[in-house]
Amino acid sequence: MNKKEYFMKILNKLEKKYGNNIKRLASDGWGADWKVLIVTIMSAQSRDEMTIIIANNLFKKYSSLSKLANARKESVLKIFKSLNYNRTKAKHVVEAAKYIKKKFNGRVPENIEDLVEIPGVGRKTANLVLTEVHGKDAICVDTHVHRISNVLGLVKTKSPEKTEIELMKIVPKKYWYKVNRLFVLWGKDVSGRDKKKLLKRLNC
Repeated sequence: MNKKEYFMKILNKLEKKYGNNIKRLASDGWGADWKVLIVTIMSAQSRDEMTIIIANNLFKKYSSLSKLANARKESVLKIFKSLNYNRTKAKHVVEAAKYIKKKFNGRVPENIEDLVEIPGVGRKTANLVLTEVHGKDAICVDTHVHRISNVLGLVKTKSPEKTEIELMKIVPKKYWYKVNRLFVLWGKDVSGRDKKKLLKRLNC
C-alpha cells in the first residue's frame, strides 16, 4: 500500500469516527472573517476551550476590527491573562488588526503571500483562513497534524512547514481542507506518539 492509499484508508476511518462530530474548535463559529484570523493567532499552544472563552471576552469589548485596531495592548493583555504567550499574542492581535485595516482596507486577504505578512500570522494560520474563510485548497498543519503524520509514517519531517509540503504530495487536493479538523479531533483523543494507540482509536 503506497502513502496515498494509506492516507485514504485513514481518511475514510476518520470520516466515520469524527465526520459528524460537532465539537467546537477554536476557529469555528465566529462569522466575521477577521475574527477567525484573530482567534487562530490566539489559539497557538493553547487549549481550544480556553481560547474560545477568552476570544468571546475580547470580542465583547472590541466588536469590530477598527475597535481592536485602536485598542491599547495593555487592555488586551488583561483579557489574555490566562492565555499562553499572552504578551506576544496581545501585541500580535492589535498589530494584525491595524495591518489588515491599513494594508487591506479591513478585508482579510485571499492568498497566502499577503496573509503571512500580517503580524502573528504564519503558514498554519494562513492556511486555516484560506480553507475556513475563503474556501480554498490548503492544508493547515498544526501540532496535531504534524505529530500524527510523522507517527503514521506519512511524512518524516522536523517542522510543520515541511509536513505541509510533504502532505501536499500525498493527499489528493480535494481533501486538503479536511485534514486539519479530522486530525485535530483525533489528536485530542490520543496524545503521544504511540502508533498502535492512534490506530486502535480508529479500529484499524
